[in-house]
Amino acid sequence: MRFWKRNKAFFKLAVLSNLEYRLNYFIDAILQPMIAAGIEVTLWYSLFHTLGKTEIGGYAQNSYLAYALWTAFVTRISINWMYEFRMIEDIESGTINSLLVRPISFFESHLSQFLGYKIVTTLISLSIPLTVTWIFGLPFDYSKIPLALGLVTYYLFFLHLTSFCVATFAFHLNKIHSFTVAKNLTLWVLCGELFPLDLLPEPLKSIIINLPFSSGVYLPVGYLTGRVSHETLMQGFLSTTVGIFIFAVISIGLWKKGLSSYSGTGA
Repeated sequence: MRFWKRNKAFFKLAVLSNLEYRLNYFIDAILQPMIAAGIEVTLWYSLFHTLGKTEIGGYAQNSYLAYALWTAFVTRISINWMYEFRMIEDIESGTINSLLVRPISFFESHLSQFLGYKIVTTLISLSIPLTVTWIFGLPFDYSKIPLALGLVTYYLFFLHLTSFCVATFAFHLNKIHSFTVAKNLTLWVLCGELFPLDLLPEPLKSIIINLPFSSGVYLPVGYLTGRVSHETLMQGFLSTTVGIFIFAVISIGLWKKGLSSYSGTGA
């Protein structure tokens, strides 16, 4: 009961803090993904128009437009740069001291806030692509939404572990925000945000799709828009589970090593 009560408190804190700053919330949950979707849709439409083709890689224009639209909004769910920066700043500034002496872990508190922020963002953000998909009749299977969102939610635990690992380097190095930027640029390609991963040549395509990173964007969006089979999506749950186990072991080692060298100065 204590575990759930304290995590529920951090969860509610994230929800309330994000709803408090309404303009920032509107830009983050709605305006920014709308602009990104508009750019991606325009690029794919222009590409088909310039090439004069009806299909690319076996998929028609509407398939790519649907993928680009949903990718922009699902990506807003499956990124964690904000809370990763917060974890880094807590360690660098010494704010972590206040958590180390309380009956809650550093990892736990940030995870609860991260999930609270993502849930309140998801509820509002996904209403936009749902509406646009329905109006323009883009390829989409509404019955697949629960399973696709289930994979994205599961991926968030893996994503938080990767962010936690990056944050632990702040125990040893100064100004590691560039690590976050480098990690996000890598994920931009590996998760399928830049383009559908099925356009890659073999064997590179199979390797990247079977990595847990594809569960953040490509697998759920591809499943919703008809590019990914049910079996491939379920493999995403398996690869994400393996990724969670590997990064959990790494994060425990990095955390213990970081604490052993932490001086406890600062706030």
